[in-house]
Amino acid sequence: MTDRPTLRLRPKANARNIRHGFPWVYADDLVLDRRSKALPAGTLARLEDSDRKPLGLVAATVGSRIAARMLDRDSDAQIDGDWMETRISRALGHRDRLYSDPFYRLIHAEADGMPGLIIDRFGDAAVIQPNAAWAEIHFEMLSQTVVRVCGVSTIYKNASGRMRAAEGLDDASCFWTGGQDGPVEVPMNGATYLADISGGQKTGLFFDQRPNHAFAAGLSEGARVLDVFSHVGGFALAALAGGATSALAVDGSQAALTLAKTGARKMGAQDRFSIRKGDAFDVLAELGEAGERFDVVICDPPAFAPSKKALEAGLRAYERIARLAAPLVTPGGYLGLCSCSHAAELPKFRASSIRGIGRAGRQSQLIHTGFAGPDHPVHPQLAESGYLKALFFRIL
Repeated sequence: MTDRPTLRLRPKANARNIRHGFPWVYADDLVLDRRSKALPAGTLARLEDSDRKPLGLVAATVGSRIAARMLDRDSDAQIDGDWMETRISRALGHRDRLYSDPFYRLIHAEADGMPGLIIDRFGDAAVIQPNAAWAEIHFEMLSQTVVRVCGVSTIYKNASGRMRAAEGLDDASCFWTGGQDGPVEVPMNGATYLADISGGQKTGLFFDQRPNHAFAAGLSEGARVLDVFSHVGGFALAALAGGATSALAVDGSQAALTLAKTGARKMGAQDRFSIRKGDAFDVLAELGEAGERFDVVICDPPAFAPSKKALEAGLRAYERIARLAAPLVTPGGYLGLCSCSHAAELPKFRASSIRGIGRAGRQSQLIHTGFAGPDHPVHPQLAESGYLKALFFRIL
């Protein structure tokens, strides 16, 4: 630890934000000389303010816009198995209070004190996304700690995260320990989902939508439901569990829809469930032209605005979704619109959605605003960790 390099903030950098908990240091805020620029990605370094006062221990990737991520407020902390066990055990204690079954997000990056690291648990398996170089370097130790703390037998390393390229990391995913024969059955909100942890999107299932699935299910008794961008049946299967008379799932992935059909069959709801493969915008337009109507319509698209540069185009896409979906809702029915784009902040996403509904010639009441579940905690100083928004409207 005595050989750790030191990174120092520029005099004009706001050290107060970091002292108050902001977990990132941008490259423009650091004094970067030839030695610091040569540090390998993921190097553990001491962070000091411009007066050489210690701020904490960071993981440095000085070639990235986020040049350093805070690991510990103690500059001399040792990042070892004990340190990881403390963090993971603390996170596990929270999830154990929330859920009776071991299916949840276990580590939500900075919000759980492990920046750039995502861990989702699927019963006896854990999917680890090391999206920061320090987590990649310590992956073996991380895996061993997850096995020890959680008792899982399978670890799948998912290297598909967008942030990995900025950290100089590859995209090679693999089973690190154990293996998985086929998809994992995940019980959630009374529905049965099938998660393909090695071949599906992200880690195989979106745990973040759990409370929004539940809210939609509460609107669905006796209803005809349309779930657009359904993936493995997210809102559709929850609606069937909530008593929907029928649910149509629309997605561009046949593999995801096949898993959704299997989930419906395992629930005994296959007779009330149907699928339609196609581009969501095209299918919405086709359903409108055919005069189709539904009591509940949910649209949960991918991130249309993954960055600030894509914000304006993303907001137009959200508006278009709302414009195409609103005419499909029966008078007095419900429309759910979701965004997982952190750059599309709630007021802007809400304004785009309302504008789209208005352009469709429909009036609405905003009845509920939902967010990610409590296994996706929000870091109080990091807006990006609160990315998910779900708006539910009653369409008049």
